[in-house]
Amino acid sequence: MANKKLIEVDGLNISFFKENIENQIIKHISFYVQPNEIVAVVGESGSGKSISSLALMGLLPKQISKITSGSILFENKNLVDLSEKEFQAIRGKEIAMIFQEPMSSLNPSMRCGKQVEEILKQHFKLSSSDIKSEVLNLFEKVKLPNPERIYKAYPHEISGGQKQRVMIAMAIACKPKLLIADEPTTALDVTVQKEILDLLKDIQTETKMSVLFISHDLSLVSELADRVLVMYQGKIVEQGTTETIFNDPQHNYTKALIAARPSTDFRLKHLPTISDFMKDKVSKTIISDTDRTENHKKLYAQAPLLEVIDVEKIYLSKTGWFSKDEPFNAVDGVSFKVFPGETLGLVGESGCGKSTLGNAILQLDKATSGRILYKGKDITNLSTSEMRMLRKEIQIIFQDPFASLNPRLTVGNAILEPMKVHNIGTSNKARKEKVIAILEKVGLDASAFDRYPHEFSGGQRQRVGIARTIALEPQLIVCDESVSALDISVQAQVLNLLNNLKAQFGFTYIFISHDLAVVKYMADQLLVMNKGKIEEIGDADTIYASPKQAYTKKLIHAIPKGL
Repeated sequence: MANKKLIEVDGLNISFFKENIENQIIKHISFYVQPNEIVAVVGESGSGKSISSLALMGLLPKQISKITSGSILFENKNLVDLSEKEFQAIRGKEIAMIFQEPMSSLNPSMRCGKQVEEILKQHFKLSSSDIKSEVLNLFEKVKLPNPERIYKAYPHEISGGQKQRVMIAMAIACKPKLLIADEPTTALDVTVQKEILDLLKDIQTETKMSVLFISHDLSLVSELADRVLVMYQGKIVEQGTTETIFNDPQHNYTKALIAARPSTDFRLKHLPTISDFMKDKVSKTIISDTDRTENHKKLYAQAPLLEVIDVEKIYLSKTGWFSKDEPFNAVDGVSFKVFPGETLGLVGESGCGKSTLGNAILQLDKATSGRILYKGKDITNLSTSEMRMLRKEIQIIFQDPFASLNPRLTVGNAILEPMKVHNIGTSNKARKEKVIAILEKVGLDASAFDRYPHEFSGGQRQRVGIARTIALEPQLIVCDESVSALDISVQAQVLNLLNNLKAQFGFTYIFISHDLAVVKYMADQLLVMNKGKIEEIGDADTIYASPKQAYTKKLIHAIPKGL
């Protein structure tokens, strides 16, 4: 096996063209994957990981991109020279791919079973009953519950983790020799992510297929890959065995990727970012247990800013056309307090009730019963004018800043608009000056004022969302999965920014996430939710060190630890 290569990329250059201007995206990369091997490609968005994988699949957009030089040898056949028809015989059968976002990769108007059948029909001559039976076998292999139900279900009727399993079933249907997995767990809960990784490992062990696993998270790939390639700005800056890359990284970029994820063993005052490593300015100041204890004494000696008392949120759901509405308790008798200047971490899997609880606190979706006291006053039955005042005091930073920004408004106007509504600033000129000062505070420059949301990266858009929130000078901010879609190093920048703003303005945060490592880093107190109820509540470090509930232990066990 040592010398045999299933696929070998040599000196690959890929350029994109816009109005006759050539932009080289992939710069002379060379790597290989051996039979029965898992190779990970890591790097941030824009590093060239996905473009490289699309080249292997012959899926580069023809009109705007071109392989300018280099070769891709698959079983000694140069894929660069193949016609589209020749590629169709390989794609799906010899080389298959799992995409990052299963919802946009699956056809919403087709049942899941039929979508997997299509690929089998394309490559094999089998009877309809044999094809159906093969699909059900595949669904069992990827550990889907009740394969018959999933076979008949549409994508919107199953969970995110189940959709990803359908995609994996489709990818392995023809028993490919190479499986490319492009960020297959990015948007998933930490526990579902672990299940998908274990599943890929099991399938690979059983079928002996090779896997090219693409991710921005080095801790994640450490649990899966034999070798790692690190990509940065279109180049491979480092490659080696997983142990070598983790235990003895050579390139500053690799060191930064490893260090940017919050440690669960200690709490750095400032998470290191890519630019810190590139400029050799990494701060190693740790927040000690003594500092934390002293801070908590002051925090919890105050009167609470927010009290949630026995809050319930019940939805009615239909189980069939003629059946009665069934009540569903999304939030079930939840009580806790939040103190001024505190960060309360709210953690749990998708569907546990975290966001529903956040929406009830924000009065975006009113609780069915219970009381929510803000500064001692029940906010569940406010008048319109009182609600308007509350909107200024309690704000939210959303998970997807692009969806929450108006694409037709410049960033400056998106921040100015709510300031006008709440009479912040004496004139438009004064408001504009304040907005520019806030944009600079969140790490953007004055030119951002006149640009539109689509002109920014994901991390920059999240900064715009934070700027819009703090422009209203709120006291309580609900951060709803506000870093879950970001690259590890961009996530570190945003977490640092949130902590700096908290220190500067005395903000209080309710920090909602399914990523326990991030929540533990940010939180003073931790609240673990499961099926609408509180499983566990207490000091974040104490719960992490000695969790009492089996559910909390499961969440902690699922965190990728690195080597």
